[in-house]
Amino acid sequence: MKRWIECVPNFSEGRDAAVVEEIVRAILGVPGVRVLDREMDRDHHRSVITFVAPVEVVVEAAVRAVGKAAERIDLNRHRGEHPRIGAADVVPFVPLEGVTMEECVALAHRAGEEIWKRWQIPVYYYEAAARDPERRALEKIRRGQFEGLRQEVRTDPTRRPDVGGPELHPTAGAVAVGARKFLIAYNINLETGDVEVARRIARKIRASSGGLPCVKAMGVTAAGRAQVSMNLTDFEQTPVHVVYEAVRRAAEQEATTVAASEIIGLIPARALQVAAAGFLRVESFHPGLVLENRLAETAPSGLAEFLAQLAAP
Repeated sequence: MKRWIECVPNFSEGRDAAVVEEIVRAILGVPGVRVLDREMDRDHHRSVITFVAPVEVVVEAAVRAVGKAAERIDLNRHRGEHPRIGAADVVPFVPLEGVTMEECVALAHRAGEEIWKRWQIPVYYYEAAARDPERRALEKIRRGQFEGLRQEVRTDPTRRPDVGGPELHPTAGAVAVGARKFLIAYNINLETGDVEVARRIARKIRASSGGLPCVKAMGVTAAGRAQVSMNLTDFEQTPVHVVYEAVRRAAEQEATTVAASEIIGLIPARALQVAAAGFLRVESFHPGLVLENRLAETAPSGLAEFLAQLAAP
């Protein structure tokens, strides 16, 4: 049985598709790697690439992606809605199949050492890979962004990288490398252009302000609308539909409504099933009620693969 890791690196480029394509090609240059998704956002000026790989090669693919981003992205010329400290901003390793979180931590640490060795880009470790408990939260590492951080590392030892440095790379900044559970990047657009409305809603619902557990949120502007941009770090504790309802109610209190929501990257089927059951108020819901799940449980050898191919675009 293959042991699979998901890696979801985020890059500070959301407008030049050719640059993102070069990064994808760098990832695919490692045998055994499969790119599942890529997302670009012009307003956030950010892209998210989702790939899966066997344990043996996932670090190499991630390190090559960071190197290509450093070659093609200059943060001195980068302006976007999303906070960032690096050309390759974050590189998380997520256990998928037959792999433990502890193994992902070891992979993250190996990747960080290799990134510094090859590209001279300093590294911060976050989430489960953090060596300092104060750095588990990504937002603490990114405080001040590239511009502020490159000044602080010169005078404040507590802000210096875990690997390399102490100064940041002059154009590629630094990269946060981590190990974490599956994260859902979820945005809700509002029927208003007033970003302060989105910021007030974000403060109300995020965990750090006493809101919903496992929800990180900020208010930004996207495509002329105010947007509540979120990371859901544990959808089993706080499901997607609970977050949606909280934002919808808060928007009504602000005399506006939800225009639409969007998922950045990929989302587990389980998260959508729970959300559907929540909205439909299905009593005693369990995954076995879903036809495809029941087929997978009872399928003879080869049928599950056939069904997956049949359902492919």
